[in-house]
Amino acid sequence: MQAPFRLALVDDDPDYREFLAQHLREKGLAVDAFADSNDLVALDDPYTFDFYVLDLTLPGIDGVNLIKLLRRRSQAGVLVVSGKVAANVFRDVVSAGADMYLVKPVQFEQVEIAIEAVRRRAALAAPAHGNAWTLDRRTGQLAAPDGVRIELSEHDRVVLECFAGAGGEIVSRETLRQALGKLPGQSTGDGLNATIYRLRRRIERATPSVVPLQSRSRIGYVFAAPLKVT
Repeated sequence: MQAPFRLALVDDDPDYREFLAQHLREKGLAVDAFADSNDLVALDDPYTFDFYVLDLTLPGIDGVNLIKLLRRRSQAGVLVVSGKVAANVFRDVVSAGADMYLVKPVQFEQVEIAIEAVRRRAALAAPAHGNAWTLDRRTGQLAAPDGVRIELSEHDRVVLECFAGAGGEIVSRETLRQALGKLPGQSTGDGLNATIYRLRRRIERATPSVVPLQSRSRIGYVFAAPLKVT
């Protein structure tokens, strides 16, 4: 299994969670384990993991709704490992956006193989240039990969210009604050969190495409997809 990459394991069974996490770490993965889905989403950067392994019956947000939430912000692989076997479970899990579903009891090696399979399939299916976003300076719009065009505020355009200039690298919070502080009538870049939140929501309301705007805990933000400027 290729490494390193970050994996979030969410399961409320303490023994299962501990031993599966240990097994995957021995394979070279960086595993963060959570007993409660709320602990995951409360992180500063819950959508930046490379892969998610989830149970369905969880304290906090249930598994199906957690998958839906993740799919709004992440294209990472999602594997469900659960003992829930009701007739509609598989349909609900796949419809929510999971890549694969394994029914407990399951061997740790099977979980490992499933993770590899999902990652391999995702790598083969990824388009070379089909996931690019475009910042159109003339119209003041952001074009999503599916062709939807999103109207932007002046604050949005300033932030996106910073991301475009960073070429996929992290843009620090201070850099964004300084850029916003240069707007007419605004002496500081305070309100950065609100600006990022509004931009995310604007994108989410306009298109089902995954929002590539991600936080990096205590550092800044990154636009985790190709971003062109025209």
